[in-house]
Amino acid sequence: MPSVKLGYNRTPMDIRSVTLFCDPDFPAARMADFFTAVPTAFSDPLQTTRLALPPFPEWWPDEVNGEAQVQRHAQQLAQQWQEAGASYISLGPVLLSHDSRWIDQIPALLSATDVLFATVEIANTQGQIDTARCQQAAQLIKTVSQILPNGFGNLYLTALANCPPGSPFFPVAYHQGGPAHFAIAVESADIALQAIQAATSLAEARQNLVEAIETAAFRLTLSAQKLADAYQIPFSGIDFSLAPFPTDDKSLGGALEALGLPHLGSAGSLFAAGFVTEAIGRANFPGCGFSGLMLPVLEDSMLARRAAEGVLTVQDLLSYSAVCGVGLDTIPLPGDVSEGALTAVLLDVAMLASRLNKPLTARLMPLPGLAAGDPVSFDFPYFADSRVMGIAGGDLDNLLVQGAQLSINPIQ
Repeated sequence: MPSVKLGYNRTPMDIRSVTLFCDPDFPAARMADFFTAVPTAFSDPLQTTRLALPPFPEWWPDEVNGEAQVQRHAQQLAQQWQEAGASYISLGPVLLSHDSRWIDQIPALLSATDVLFATVEIANTQGQIDTARCQQAAQLIKTVSQILPNGFGNLYLTALANCPPGSPFFPVAYHQGGPAHFAIAVESADIALQAIQAATSLAEARQNLVEAIETAAFRLTLSAQKLADAYQIPFSGIDFSLAPFPTDDKSLGGALEALGLPHLGSAGSLFAAGFVTEAIGRANFPGCGFSGLMLPVLEDSMLARRAAEGVLTVQDLLSYSAVCGVGLDTIPLPGDVSEGALTAVLLDVAMLASRLNKPLTARLMPLPGLAAGDPVSFDFPYFADSRVMGIAGGDLDNLLVQGAQLSINPIQ
């Protein structure tokens, strides 16, 4: 991949994380040596080093059960891996193939510490949707929303639809098992914003973005390969999803509006989302994970603003997922949202992922004591202020509440 000379100036891009994928018995000393070397291996600023493990039902000790035992074991593991250099740890998903009783362990795992992440699969990579698992995931989301008074616990939980292993972004990250490898997740919404602001036509905006991605990826790949060679841990790619930070200069919503939208949520927004995602697909780099648009409402200042204004809805965001992104992320919902309404959203995500054969997630955050339209503010530097979003319609009924496992053929 050749380095490309850009026709405009841009600031350095942040690395959201370098994520190590390995089995839980990976040697702690080797892990520590690797993580110690990571911060100095890259010229771009690095935020975190992370660890992604295989699905925890496949390695969690059988004798560790009951809330107290699960919490103690989780705390011990978290401390061990943190001491080895992992800022955050993904425990991997409860897959459709796993006994659903493993889902019952997740509240204890997430309440044990603030560094563990977990996920629940609602549609697998073979086109199977489990509607009962959608209902169980909805129940879990409601339960986890009560772990902390402000509902923050669901930051550490997401539902997966058609998500293979190997994406370095959390919470979706998990290891398939076997040899260790590492991947890079970038915080790159500013790349899109600068590329579009510097352009005088759609063609130029697309070319600017492709060149910016290729230039950054070339630099990251050189550094990553040196790290891989030094520690004999293969480099498996970059997830170049355009992840934001909650300031206007790093807003993906701002980048989409810079194309000429009156506001995100208006007609034309789907075109803008598809346009930017298609440009990412044109870039030549060693990709992994989603490599699309990331539209997390609370992590993006413009998305948070448009949601607060009521012009951007959950349904809008889900429709954009058809042509871009990772699904629904950090969506602030009423604390009394029903399990039926949450299940309905999860069914939509599962079907969209299965029919389009693309990975999607749903990280939904019911906020206790708040209703639709209420202001949302967290004492958390990675979240912007917004308002609670509602879910259209009511609870499901009839055939949709009957548990079923369905095989869904993708659109040809």
